[in-house]
Amino acid sequence: MSRTLRYDLYVITDEALSHGLSHVEIARRAVEGGADVIQLRDKGMSGKGLIKCALEIREVTRKAGALFIVNDRLDVALASGADGVHLGQDDIPASSARAISPPGFIIGVSVGNVEEAIQAERDGADYVGLGPICHTGSKSDAGPACGFDVIASVKKAVSIPVVAIGGLGPQNAGKAIEAGADGIAVISAVVGQADIAGAARRLKYIIVEAKHRKGYQG
Repeated sequence: MSRTLRYDLYVITDEALSHGLSHVEIARRAVEGGADVIQLRDKGMSGKGLIKCALEIREVTRKAGALFIVNDRLDVALASGADGVHLGQDDIPASSARAISPPGFIIGVSVGNVEEAIQAERDGADYVGLGPICHTGSKSDAGPACGFDVIASVKKAVSIPVVAIGGLGPQNAGKAIEAGADGIAVISAVVGQADIAGAARRLKYIIVEAKHRKGYQG
């Protein structure tokens, strides 16, 4: 892709935590606050509903210059013109997704340790979502917390961006960046707040400041 890919603040939508706001409205407010990436995540919505939602979010993110990623559903990501897809360990392999994706299509993979990260990069992933770093109640399928030390280990093992996720927010996002994360992925720390744009803006500031302190060049 021609633009620089930034994963600083990666916001995952969740209508169950958004105080009645839709995925589209979550996305609109999050990018207003400076989110670099929006991931559409809804395990219960129909394919038809996801496509409609994805097409609307695609317009929101395009206007804001943010990336748009669809969770799990490669078909929805491709049909909506999303920038990419995010795959879990039980989804189709990144190598299979790569084989049927257009040039420049972003593929992210959820990993919990060094071995999974290495395999994800080998399979063609563009970034890994590493976690959960801390205990989180936002994702019922999240495994046990892996801690901050694993961030540095994974960062040394792969050459692709590492996005930390799980139990992260204003109180510890800086620590994750200092440990080596290229970005922070959140749900409740932004989506669950009364002022989504304000929460995103605050968290983005913390991330950027932590990168400056670290002398981050990415």
